[in-house]
Amino acid sequence: MKEEKKLGKRLKQIRDERDISIRELSGRTGISHTVIEKLEKGDLIPSLSPLVKIARALGVRLGTFLDDHPNLGPVINKTGSERKVLRFSNKEHHSQSDLNFFSLAADKAGRHMEPFLIDVLPTSRENPILSSHEGEEFIYCSNGEIEIIYGKETFHLKEGESIYYDSIIPHHVHSKNDAPAKILAVVYAPV
Repeated sequence: MKEEKKLGKRLKQIRDERDISIRELSGRTGISHTVIEKLEKGDLIPSLSPLVKIARALGVRLGTFLDDHPNLGPVINKTGSERKVLRFSNKEHHSQSDLNFFSLAADKAGRHMEPFLIDVLPTSRENPILSSHEGEEFIYCSNGEIEIIYGKETFHLKEGESIYYDSIIPHHVHSKNDAPAKILAVVYAPV
């Protein structure tokens, strides 16, 4: 099953468990009911910002949408081990992915941070849609170059450089020079 379908199925399950209609969730998040329906069906690849809003409105942490089997102990990722890819878009809602997320804490119960390795694919940087959500983000560029639009400023990171910012400020992360990049990102979004 595609990861988008699993994420959508989990979102619907949590919404149903809390007895919240799509229209009510739409009102709580400011996300249209049509978009929520498409997310639940797996027809759209979400950006991180709406998922954070939905998680907050449902009273769960972001990782709840990503977990299959909660684990109370440590989560270890070994070299060469298979990682599930989660696709997110740099645009508000899109049918294609320009960010491939590999969760480094999948199945860790009760976590407050979401660490990811992310392949940042070349994408159009024209008229990027900035996203914002409560919390903080740390990004370390491990390969290639990325550009981060943060409010009215733009930052360029090369391999070995990092940035830490408040994610309530509108921001956008994309590859620089139309070349792929790889980053380590840690997202903290309070419940």
